[in-house]
Amino acid sequence: MLGIIALLLLAWLALVVIGAVVEGLFWLLVIGAVLFVATAAFGWVKRNTTSARTRV
Repeated sequence: MLGIIALLLLAWLALVVIGAVVEGLFWLLVIGAVLFVATAAFGWVKRNTTSARTRV
């Protein structure tokens, strides 16, 4: 699961870079940034719930 999240984060980061570099693709930068933040938040929540389960 962590590997998939890391792969998605890299993909979204690539979209952000492409959107920032290529003029006229500002929408790609915005979408990539939103997806990056959403994936990072999802991974953070999953990581915390998984570690809480192993403590019990």
